[in-house]
Amino acid sequence: MQTRRLGARGAEVSRLALGTMTWSRDTSRDEAGRLLGAFLDGGGTLIDTAATYADGGSESVIGSLLDGGFSREDIQICTKAGVRRTPEGGVIDASRGALLDTLDASLARLQTDHVDVWLVHAFDPVTPLEETMHALEVALTTGKARQVGLSNFPGWAMARAASLARDAAAPAAAQVEYSLLERGIEREVLPAARALGMGILAWSPLGRGVLTGKYAHAIPADSRAASDHLAGFVEPYLTARGASVVTALMTAAEGLGRSAHEVALAWVRDAPGVASAIVGARTAEQLEPSLAAEDLVLPEPIRTALDDVTAPEFGYPERR
Repeated sequence: MQTRRLGARGAEVSRLALGTMTWSRDTSRDEAGRLLGAFLDGGGTLIDTAATYADGGSESVIGSLLDGGFSREDIQICTKAGVRRTPEGGVIDASRGALLDTLDASLARLQTDHVDVWLVHAFDPVTPLEETMHALEVALTTGKARQVGLSNFPGWAMARAASLARDAAAPAAAQVEYSLLERGIEREVLPAARALGMGILAWSPLGRGVLTGKYAHAIPADSRAASDHLAGFVEPYLTARGASVVTALMTAAEGLGRSAHEVALAWVRDAPGVASAIVGARTAEQLEPSLAAEDLVLPEPIRTALDDVTAPEFGYPERR
C-alpha cells in the first residue's frame, strides 16, 4: 500500500486507515484481530480510534491485540479526546485537564506509552483555544503523542488554532467527513488545511456505507442502518439525492469493471489534500473491497463526471 506524508510536518502514513469505531461493540476481539491482520498484510499501518468509541472499548481491544501478538512497531495509532460521556449523552470538553486526563486513560487502555497521532475530537465553543492548544503542546513535549491535530473543526477555528500553536506543536492533521455524499469541507476546511500544511484524514469515505450500493433496494438486516445505535448515523444519506449519487456511481463502476465501493473510495483517497481515507469495516470480509481498490486510479473523465454530479453548492463569500 502506498504511503503519504501527513501534511507538511507529519510522518508517512498508509493512504488507507482502519477505523475501529465498532470494535468491542459490534466487532469482537477475535474479528478485530482478523481485521487488523488483513489490514497489515495489505500494507496498511494507520488505525483510527477514539476514547469514546464503545466507551473506551475500542482502545481496550487494540491494546489487547498489541499485547497478544501484533507488533506495536508495525502500527500507527490515531486516537481522539475532547468528548466525554454523561448520562445525558456526549459533552464536548476540550479543556486542558479533560484532554490530558483522557490521553492518559487512552494510553492505559492501548497499553502503549505514546500514540502516533492525537486529535481534539470536536471544536469546543466554550474552552479558549489557547487552553486546548496548550494541552496538545504538553502531549508532544512529554512524548505521549508524536503528532497532533484537530477533528471536525470549522475552517476558521483550524486557522485560529494553528496561529496559536508554536512551530513545533503546529497541528499536522485535520480529520473530517469527506465523501461523494459530503463535500462540504471543500468550501473552507480543505483550503484552510492545505494553506496550513495539514493533511486530511477523511472519515466515512463510503458515505456511511451508502456508497457501497448495499442500500439501493432495501436495508440489509445486518447493516448499520438496521442497528439501533447506528441507524441515525446512516439515515441522513438515505435520501433521493443519495440514491441519485449511488446510481451515477454504479454506472461509473460498471464502466470500469470495478465495484461502487472501490470507485467511491478511490475518489476520496486521491482527492487533493487527502493523506489517508479511514474505512470502518466490521469484518475482515468487508475490508476486502477497500484493499482491492489500492490499484485503482480513476480516469480523469470519470472523476470529472462524479465531481459534477456531486458538486457542493458554493455561494458568498466563497464564490461571488
